[in-house]
Order: sequence, then structure tokens, then C-alpha cells
Amino acid sequence: MPSPTTVQPPASRPQAVRHFGRFQLLQLIGKSVRTMLWQVADPRNGQDLVLAMPRNRPADAEGLDRWREAARKAARVDHPSLAHVVEIGEVEQWPYITYDRGNSATLSETLTGKGLPALEIVPRALQALQGLAFAHEAGASHQDLQPCMLLIGETGHCRVMGLGVALAPTDGVAIPGSLQAHRLAAERDVLAFGIVLHQALSGAAALDQPDVAAVIERLPPQGRDMVRLPWSTVHQIPEALRAIVNRSTDRQERQRYRNARTFAHALEGWLSTQGGQGGGPLAQLADRIRANGVLPAVPGGAARAARLALMERERTNELAEIVLQDTALAFEMIRMVNSAQVRAAMAAGSGPVLTVRRSIAMMGLDGVRRAALSLRPWPGALSEQQADELDRLLERVRRAGRIAQWLRPPGYDAEVVFLLSLMQNLGRLVVQYHFPDEAQQIRRLMQPAPAAKAGEPDEPGMSEEGAAFAVLGTDVESLGAAVARQWGLDDAVMHMIRRVAPNSPIRSADTDDEVLRLAACCANEVVDLGGLPPAQQVSGLQRIAQRYARALGITLREIQLAAQGIRPGSDDDPGARASQLGSLN
Repeated sequence: MPSPTTVQPPASRPQAVRHFGRFQLLQLIGKSVRTMLWQVADPRNGQDLVLAMPRNRPADAEGLDRWREAARKAARVDHPSLAHVVEIGEVEQWPYITYDRGNSATLSETLTGKGLPALEIVPRALQALQGLAFAHEAGASHQDLQPCMLLIGETGHCRVMGLGVALAPTDGVAIPGSLQAHRLAAERDVLAFGIVLHQALSGAAALDQPDVAAVIERLPPQGRDMVRLPWSTVHQIPEALRAIVNRSTDRQERQRYRNARTFAHALEGWLSTQGGQGGGPLAQLADRIRANGVLPAVPGGAARAARLALMERERTNELAEIVLQDTALAFEMIRMVNSAQVRAAMAAGSGPVLTVRRSIAMMGLDGVRRAALSLRPWPGALSEQQADELDRLLERVRRAGRIAQWLRPPGYDAEVVFLLSLMQNLGRLVVQYHFPDEAQQIRRLMQPAPAAKAGEPDEPGMSEEGAAFAVLGTDVESLGAAVARQWGLDDAVMHMIRRVAPNSPIRSADTDDEVLRLAACCANEVVDLGGLPPAQQVSGLQRIAQRYARALGITLREIQLAAQGIRPGSDDDPGARASQLGSLN
């Protein structure tokens, strides 16, 4: 039987080796409509590099010169989060920039359909944003940020590649090389980074479009699509981080981050609140309070302190009234009397102090003088415009305190409910004083925008919580709670100064503490309506009455009077006057 013939397989055809100039093209890393990235071998030194180049060749020699100038300018920007440029060159008028990749992987190579956990990607994103912000401030822009442009090293450090690679747009919106052109390019970079971070967290390309530049063209003002993080993701996305990322891609241009530094500041604030990490707004607030106090004394504080020094000791109630006229002084008294040293000297089992009267009784007139003289004079560290904003906020806060006194059920301490309503605004007050620029951003994000077309509803603004998340990385209430906790207030008081969630139903108040808390919450909600159009104020007061009527035993009419600055049952109350006239008749 003849042996079987062995059939030899055909020889495999060797793959053609592609070159770009002297570089051997090994692998396409990524491409967009404006740029492409290759992994290449450089025979000059036997090193593998990343080669980045525009998708289109400059139209003429002048365009090539402009590209070369922009690339060299970008290469001179030195920051740890910007990839080091190895070479800037051209092959047959095709310009390129090479980078040393080392052992790093691009974000696009790292990503899977599951996305990345927030605490894994946000520190890398923050590094990249800090590098991008540094480049923008140095006058350089990226023009085509893509996931493949972010290099993540073995230690987790992130660097941005491709700065200055894309050709400057020639759409006629701005003169190439002008300040306006740079500002527009920087804003586009920030929007692009938000889209990249969206993909990194969700695991899916925004609008199912892998090219970030193509996504931008579909967003306002060019398009009508909307990019928001999905609610269903493999890795949970915390609410504050969701607000930050969604703001970066908001359909309203006015709501987006205007520069990389503010975007980075928000991410840094969020990151600092996770896992007990230092830094961020909480640490900054603690430092600024040590330097400038919680709030500055209101105008005339020095004269008031002198008056306090001359008052007789037994006139505690009158003295307390004077202290309560200065929110900063009232807070300082509460802080001092609840400090660890004072509390240790108190009888065992005694609780926190929530009235100025008791603070005066415990600390004496000398304590009041020390508190008054420890305050920074008005306006502290603020400019004139910032001081005006703080003054308006203080007046609103004190107004809420008066309304809380009017709406409290009979038998409850007026001073306690007044101070509780003030302390429910502690976060707003410290943000306005210690972060005035951020406070202005928060107010701007909360403002509705006029409708684009007549007859359409106005574009809504953000909630205060969402706006604070997007600006500071944490919410205003958490900052106030951190200050109050530092004063030595216990969990029961911390609950009392926490507002009821806007959509949370209120059925009854089971304890006296809860009655006081709800009276303060109700008053603050009434005051918050003041910035809305009249029609919305009417419906808002009706909702407040529905929420609090049963728990506090109040009526819509009483709330409406309080909103007008009229104390129910006072001589200014039209109903009370009518009742008095009826009794006379």
C-alpha cells in the first residue's frame, strides 16, 4: 500500500511593510476626522514611538509653517501631565509629532464596554485636565482630544498627547492665531474632554459615535442632540460626579465649563470628599475659616462690641437681642460655647447650647466681648461687589429667621427656631464668604434661560445641589454641616439643621426637635421662593402649605402673610384688624 502523500501548505504571503518616511508603521492606534495616531518603529534608535499627524495635509507652504509654529509652541509647554515630544517633522509636506510611549497604554486601549470605576478614572482625568489647563494658559490648545490621546502609565499617571497636532480650523469664525480663536479652541477642548470622560465612565461612546469631534458637531449650537450619562451602568456613578460630567456636556452652552481649570476644580472637590482624602473645598474651607473666621462682623460691629462692654450683666435678654442682630457674632457665640473645652467644663450629660441667652449665661460678658472682638470687621476678605452679595444673603437669612418665629407652634422657643433657620443656611453663607467666585457660578447655573423661540418654555436652570456639585464637587449643605460639626454639635442638632429634601413628603412631627426643624425649613422655603416669577410664587406657597400645614398647624393664609413680611395675628394682619373691629361692634 503506497504511503500517503504529504501535502505541503502554501507558503504564507509576507505582509507588506508600510513606512512613513523612515518610520515603520506597526499599528494604527486611533483616528478621527482630524487626526490619526500610529505606533511606529524608529530605525534611527530602535525605539517604538507614537506618531501623531493630521488627517489632511496643509494646503500650502504657509499653512505648513503655521502648523509647525503651533506645534513647536505646544512642545515647549512643560507639564507632568503633557506627553514629552520626541520630534516634530514632516514627510513630503505631511507634518507629524512623535512621543515616547514607554510602558503606557492609551485610554482607548484600556476601556471596555463596562467602563471604569469612578475612583479609578477620575484621578487620571484630573491629571490630564490639569495639564490641559496649563497648556491653555500658556496659549496652546489641543483641537482634537480623543480617548486615544490619553496615555496612562503603569503607576496610573495620565498624560495628554496630540497637543497642536490637528490643523487649526478655517471656518471663518475667528482669525487663526487670534485670542478669540484660542478661547474657542480651549472651550472646544473642555467639551471634548467631558465627552471622553463620559465614555470612560459609561463604557460606551457618546451618541454611539467613537469620534469625539463628530459628537461635538451634533451638540448645540451646531446640532440638537444631548449627551448625558446613562442611569444604568456597570459601575455606579455617584450623583455629584454625574452632575459634574453632565454639566461638561450640557445642551445649554452657558451651563458648560468655560475653562479646564474650573472643570478640574470640580473634579478635585469631588475626589477630596471620597475615602477621606485631603484637599478640596472642605480642606480649603477649614483653612479659610482659620484665617478669616466663619463670617465677618456686620457693619458697625466695633461700636456694638463697645456697647456690649458697658451693659449690665443682668440684662441678658437685651444683650441677646443685640447679639442676634449680628449673624457672625451669634454664630461665634454658639461655636465658643459648644467647643470641646467649654463642653468639658459643663455638667456631665448636658447637651449642646442652641440659644444666645444660655451662651451669655455660661460665658459671661467677658466671653461676649471676646467673641465680638475676634470677628474680622466687615467686609472681611471680600470685594465691594462680593460684600453686597453677602449682605443680601444675610438679610434673606434673617428674614427666614423672623418667618420661622411667626410660623412656629405656640410654646416653642422663638430664639431657638430663629437660630435653627440661620444655621440651615450656614452652608450658603460660608460659600458666599469663602468661595465668592464659586457662589456666583452656582447662582448663574441655577438661573433659567429665555426660550430660543417665542411660545416655548424657558430653559430650566440647575438645582442648587446640582449646581454646587458641578462647581465645587460637593453640595452646599455638606459644607455647612462640616462647619457645624467642627463647632461640637451632636447628631441630634446636625439633623435639626439639615433641610427636608424638596420632594420629601412631610406627614407629622413626632418630637419637639422635629417641630422646630420643620418650622425653620418651612420659613427657608418661603424665602427661597422670592426669586421666582409671581405666578410661580403663588403655586410655590400652595405647595409649602400642603407640605407643612399638618405638622405645624398652619394655614395657607398664614404662609402668604409671612411671605409678604406680615406677622400673622399682628396689627398689620388685615384679618386680625377685621376681627378686632368685629369685637368692638
